[in-house]
Amino acid sequence: MQPKRVQQKPPSVARVAAASAASALVLAAGAPAALAQDAAASTVGGERLGRPAVQVAPLAGAPALPAELTGRSWLIADAGTGEVLAAKDVHRPMPPASTLKMLFADTVLPKLDRATEHQVTPAELADLGVGSSLVGVKENLPYRVEDLWRGVFLSSGNDAVHVLAHMNGGVQQTVGEMQTRAQSLQARDTKVVSPDGYDMDGQVSSAYDLTLFARAGLRNADFRSYCATRTARFPGGLDKATGQRTAFDIANTDRLLGKYPGLIGVKNGYTTNAGATFTGAAERGGRTLLVTVMHPEAQGKVYDEAASLLDWGFAAAGKVQPVGQLVEDLGAPKGAKGSGGGAGGTGGAGGTDGTPADGAPQAAAEADLPPWSRTPAFGNDSVLAPALWTGAAVATGLAVWGTARTAARRRTTPSSSPSTARTATTAPAAATPAGGRTGARRIGATGVGGRAGRRLTRRARALLRGTRPRRDG
Repeated sequence: MQPKRVQQKPPSVARVAAASAASALVLAAGAPAALAQDAAASTVGGERLGRPAVQVAPLAGAPALPAELTGRSWLIADAGTGEVLAAKDVHRPMPPASTLKMLFADTVLPKLDRATEHQVTPAELADLGVGSSLVGVKENLPYRVEDLWRGVFLSSGNDAVHVLAHMNGGVQQTVGEMQTRAQSLQARDTKVVSPDGYDMDGQVSSAYDLTLFARAGLRNADFRSYCATRTARFPGGLDKATGQRTAFDIANTDRLLGKYPGLIGVKNGYTTNAGATFTGAAERGGRTLLVTVMHPEAQGKVYDEAASLLDWGFAAAGKVQPVGQLVEDLGAPKGAKGSGGGAGGTGGAGGTDGTPADGAPQAAAEADLPPWSRTPAFGNDSVLAPALWTGAAVATGLAVWGTARTAARRRTTPSSSPSTARTATTAPAAATPAGGRTGARRIGATGVGGRAGRRLTRRARALLRGTRPRRDG
């Protein structure tokens, strides 16, 4: 007597999903360590830089940090390697004051020929903030671009900034380009509202971002020259008696320039709201250090605390482990890492218009995605992406295969009565399907949890081990 054929219930969605999830978890063995690694990478520069407390990792013989550090946020780093030697709350968003002019220069300086002469219009000097620092630009008179840049770096002149911004296409266009430049530098704490750093609602940056701006700028020879200039002659108005153009002296407001040994620049700032801010760079013994201090207890302390951190950094070099890293410019041309741009060079920008190189916006956007949504990467810094992508792919394949095979069984498998279910594996030949296998064996061979599934899982594990990155040493 032929057994009755009955329709089996298709596998539930929950069952297939559970099988897929289990396969993914098996294939992602070791993913917890990768998750921890990716969590650390979610803070730009490293997990420790996201902590508000002082971060330092001294080795034997390392000097103690300066005792009197009142800045709400500060950082000391090696400009060459990008290693952060010590830090405090460096991703804290705060008003940047005129130190934001470093980002303005990173954005606009490569786009304007320094020898160009420009006739200033009244509209270009309108809408300057009340109490703005000014170099003394006069309307209806011509100025060379290089003179305007000296006005920006030495006198922190907001009037010079606005003229250059208008030459760049206007204030709002320049603000947008500055924000784009900040993104390509991975300066994610920065929100630009005005090009000159004047206090505006919502305008913030951080000690980490300001250090990135300085590091990028110093790779441009013009930027480096302007920020290192101590005094200069600046064009004045017309002498009424002679009709000749006058000139006057301007001096760099950076109080450490010319006083701290080896100081290169870079930029200082102050407003009532921001307090004092300062980013500096100094060179000694072939090593260049970058320091940023934001909002100490008193305005004058910003220079004292910056100098003491530089002293400590030079003494501690090689005697501390880095607590973080200055990330690289996503828009820099290949081979530009650590280089110093020539005069009129791009200074780290991807193109002559100062925009990031092709692919940089996509890379920046992808960095904000969760790790399982990113393009698979197989470099030394990526472990999680290969594991999850491989696990997800194989788990999906197993789920689809299992569903298809179960549907096939539904059409071919004979039902078993309660009395014969226990002896299914020894059913007579008459009950064996045409394939020569019993229903029990077919289920064991094709189910997600069967022998073939286990073989597939073992192969997937081997594949995963082959895709994990190898670390030299």
